[in-house]
Amino acid sequence: MKRPGILLAGLISLVSGIKAQVNGFDPVELVNPLMGTQSLFSLSNGNTYPAIARPWGMNFWTPQTGKMGDGWAYVYTAEKIRGFKQTHQPSPWMNDYGQFSIMPVTGKLQFNQDKRASWFSHKAEVVKPHYYSVYLADHDVTTELTATERAAQFRISFPTTDSAFIVVDAFDNGSYIKILPAERKIVGYTTRNSGGVTANFRNYFVLQFDKSFSQAHTWHDSVLVKSGLEMKADHAGAVVAFSTRKGEPVHVKVASSFISLDQAERNLVNEVGNQGFDATVNASKKEWNKVLGRVKAEGGTTEQLRTFYSCLYRTVCFPQKHYELDAAGKPMHYSPYTGEVLPGYFYAGTGFWDTFRALYPLLNLLYPSINVEMQEGLVNAYKEGGYLPEWSSPGFRNVMVGNNSASVVADAYLKGLRGYDIQTLYKALLHGANSEGPMDAVGRRGVKYYNELGYVPYDVKINENAARTLEYAYDDFTIWQLAKALNRPKEEIALYEKRMLNYRNLYDPAFKLMHGRMKDGSFSPNFNPFKWGDAFTEGNSWHYSWSVFHDIQGLINLMGGEKEFVSMLDSVFSMPPAFDDSYYGFPIHEIREMQIMNMGQYAHGNQPIQHMIYLYNYAGQPWKTQYWTREVMNRLYKPEPDGYCGDEDNGQTSAWYIFSAMGFYPVCPGTDQYVLGAPLFRKLTLQLENGKQVLINAAANSATNKYVQTLFWNGRQYDKNFISHFDLLKGASLDFRMASIPNKKRGVDASAYPYSYSTKK
Repeated sequence: MKRPGILLAGLISLVSGIKAQVNGFDPVELVNPLMGTQSLFSLSNGNTYPAIARPWGMNFWTPQTGKMGDGWAYVYTAEKIRGFKQTHQPSPWMNDYGQFSIMPVTGKLQFNQDKRASWFSHKAEVVKPHYYSVYLADHDVTTELTATERAAQFRISFPTTDSAFIVVDAFDNGSYIKILPAERKIVGYTTRNSGGVTANFRNYFVLQFDKSFSQAHTWHDSVLVKSGLEMKADHAGAVVAFSTRKGEPVHVKVASSFISLDQAERNLVNEVGNQGFDATVNASKKEWNKVLGRVKAEGGTTEQLRTFYSCLYRTVCFPQKHYELDAAGKPMHYSPYTGEVLPGYFYAGTGFWDTFRALYPLLNLLYPSINVEMQEGLVNAYKEGGYLPEWSSPGFRNVMVGNNSASVVADAYLKGLRGYDIQTLYKALLHGANSEGPMDAVGRRGVKYYNELGYVPYDVKINENAARTLEYAYDDFTIWQLAKALNRPKEEIALYEKRMLNYRNLYDPAFKLMHGRMKDGSFSPNFNPFKWGDAFTEGNSWHYSWSVFHDIQGLINLMGGEKEFVSMLDSVFSMPPAFDDSYYGFPIHEIREMQIMNMGQYAHGNQPIQHMIYLYNYAGQPWKTQYWTREVMNRLYKPEPDGYCGDEDNGQTSAWYIFSAMGFYPVCPGTDQYVLGAPLFRKLTLQLENGKQVLINAAANSATNKYVQTLFWNGRQYDKNFISHFDLLKGASLDFRMASIPNKKRGVDASAYPYSYSTKK
């Protein structure tokens, strides 16, 4: 009976859910932002946090259970909340930047992050993409939160007390704060970051309160400065106090800017202004439903629907808008490459090594106008940084391998996106493909060897060399595709056509797998295909040998034909989850995740193998794709805190689920084809940006009826194992006739197979 705020919030949520059932489609109510939050350094079930935000918003907000600087900012198994943090963190492995927090406290004034922390329970927590509420037991306070793209609102319900406090923590490594009592305002900046910024990086913030302060203090480190109104220190903060009556909320409006305090004020006025808390909640919910409503799923279990929309929510979080609107409403941004404020769009917070595979293709299908902005942002990143980022957070980060910006750029243009400077982006691709960047993960490490020998050697002290070679070869394919579309010189086109076949140089017929090669042309000694790392990236040869996205037929030919190829695919699932972790010295979390999922060597928790299930379509056994995609969706995804089987990774692992549930997957971005699986739901409706609809019907779909007997496209029988992006854009009706036994006559002829360079379909 002490918690009217949380009970009211729960009642509002319940009523909203009932209303949705009565009035129709309300997908945001199916999202569980806690999916994937039960994670640790040693085992990832998603490595997510609940992002209270707008789709692709510049700022996210999250309850903070971890200590300041801990990449695991919110962990489901935690017992206490330390604050409510503005965050831009794309992954715990990348950590955060532009962060500060606020925390309500009652009784004794406490500002230390451990002493101010409060016990909480998930039973007294409401978590939606557009709304968060929690009861802080130690303070008898209910905190509610909602967000816009660059601002947020808090509604904090204190008990009756003359000792109600709100602590503002600007974090360490250099921060500033100032209290303006006459304006009921706190302003300041935080500089804490994890790299990828210039020395002048600041995240400016402004907090506007609706109630006058009875006390105001600043603090630094562990020292309270009573009645101090301004503080610049390594770790600065503020505390303001109120006298409150039970049920009387204190409202706080918050906004920030990477540009200036004035711009933070502008963001606050533009996005919140005089709007009340509930109005912002409703506006945010409307925006989420608009974005999530591009896909309407019907005819599945409640668990499947919740999983689907929880995954779709994750696909529209990153990368974040890193730009702001000036007084004239035009975009401008702080450049993490030059430290200047420059005009134009900018996005940050994604790793192309992960997201080129399915996340960006999903944007190209469902949200192309957003990706047009992202492509404009890449133009600016190249102009300012000299290279395209392969991992941005917010600028260059030195992690992962490959040059997969080529795929992201090429796929967008080849899928029909226009309205940005593709010539500059193509120039950026050529530069990245032929240069070593300012760090290992920018440009191409080992490019001289790759261009001269056709591979990055194992014995030249370049780590993960086989993975680099395979990814560079695929990236060269995407450059080749784009070069043809842009009518580049024949010699240039021919060069990348030649280089994209470099994958052949790593194929070892003795093992029928990819194998690191020495500078003298011999294969590396003591090869163990179960060895993680070393020549490969967060995987082993069994995972990476399928990374020939553009020429699966060429790989089939190397392996000795379709029978041998299918046998190798089958072996992935039939082998035990054996591993050699000697490269790392311990089982990294990706190893452990493969080991415990009971699917042999299939390591869906990491990206390199996620397309492999679809390769049966290239060898005349598409029913095995249909079987295994359903197995993965059913067994490895749940709408729960432990709902992923590895890192969610900025929408990629979620995008795999979204595509697979729709019944097709982009095995090879840079082509216009999607490779068929089988839909999860009895009906899916895609609302495309051009006004067309794609209807995906599978009326007989069920847990047992998971095999495609026949497919009808706009009423005509369709026998290919792939569908075209541009055919979907015209609007389409796909009718899948499902059954409990596989149809071993459909899709078995080579004429049905998807694109491979070697067959040049």
